[in-house]
Amino acid sequence: MVANVQQHNRQAWSVLIVSTWAFTVCFMVWMMFAVIGIPIKKTLGLNATEFGLLTAMPVLSGSLIRVPLGIWTDRYGGRIVFAAIMAATVIPIWMLSYATQYWQYLTIGLFIGLAGGSFSVGTPYVARWFPKERQGLAMGIFGAGNSGAAVNKFVAPALVVAFGWTMVPHVYAAVMLGTVILFWVFSHHDKSHVVQGQTRFMDQLKALRDPGVLKYSQYYSIVFGGYVALALWMVQYYVGEYKLSLPVAALLAAAFSLPGGVLRAVGGWLSDKFGAHSVTWWVLWVSWAALFLLSYPQTQFTVQTTGGPTTFHIGLNVYAFTALMFILGIAFAFGKASVFKYIADDYPANIGTVSGIVGLAGGMGGFLLPILFGVLLDLTGVRSSAFMLMYGVVSVSLVWMYFTEVRRTDVFKPIP
Repeated sequence: MVANVQQHNRQAWSVLIVSTWAFTVCFMVWMMFAVIGIPIKKTLGLNATEFGLLTAMPVLSGSLIRVPLGIWTDRYGGRIVFAAIMAATVIPIWMLSYATQYWQYLTIGLFIGLAGGSFSVGTPYVARWFPKERQGLAMGIFGAGNSGAAVNKFVAPALVVAFGWTMVPHVYAAVMLGTVILFWVFSHHDKSHVVQGQTRFMDQLKALRDPGVLKYSQYYSIVFGGYVALALWMVQYYVGEYKLSLPVAALLAAAFSLPGGVLRAVGGWLSDKFGAHSVTWWVLWVSWAALFLLSYPQTQFTVQTTGGPTTFHIGLNVYAFTALMFILGIAFAFGKASVFKYIADDYPANIGTVSGIVGLAGGMGGFLLPILFGVLLDLTGVRSSAFMLMYGVVSVSLVWMYFTEVRRTDVFKPIP
């Protein structure tokens, strides 16, 4: 008995470590256009809306595939599904360097986006290897693979400067192929983790009728969808707003992407200790405050005084902006973990299905937001309009959470 427990623990940690690495690589690939999209934009002469669509295409397919992937994970096990989707992306990644027209980049981006669906596979796969009281931490460690967005910002600019942007897909395809082999060697399968019965796809989607699933989807569309969107948008934001070079812009953008991924494990631990509700509530408030400050555009105004006109400038310099993005990244990291702690607590029997649906909502947020960022920029010419939009979305979630959860807690009830 003791030997079996020890073997199970070794397998659990092996699964967690190799799955986290695999997810990091998948996320790095998923966010590829955040860097190489900039030289592609220059070559093709794209406007902000077209650039937003280009960066969002992998997010679209990676989001739409999450629900069936979650269902297949429940049915067949995470090991085979995870390995299959990674293997399916290798050739499209390699072929990206040979594209020459806008529609070709969009089409190949859809296939590359399959890598983004790995989250709804890895989350239930990892969670089922650990007891309930440690699932938040385990899912948080796995979710730290979001830091692949930051890894992309370190690796891709160096490759672009040294060899040109077409080298990036070649290197990433080789890394993905190696990861598939590594994952298959060190991962494990447990038959007891497979959900018994052949539930139909439409039956699984009935979970969408659950108000809790819809609420968690809304939360996740901010903390994950917003993270993905800003991770894709920030490099070109720094280049346009502060006139920085591509390597410097990518480095500063990593100040948001890195804590937004790595600290997810801390968010999982906090959610285990203090509960998903408390962590999510504070995450939304911190995000609301940071986005309020980030929303203010660079402004010059003149005041007529007794001594004549006096001109003032209000706006965030690059240091203050990066500091606020760092804080926002931490908040989103904690929020991504706390939302999935909600799911593990409330839906232990079908984590795969529910996490797929919630992941779909988050992914769709990551798809729609960059496009809307581009539309707003083309319409207004104000770059901070992206943060104005995010501020409004967070405000809606705060109101929803207050009326559905916070008002019912004893802390907020009036004293008799």
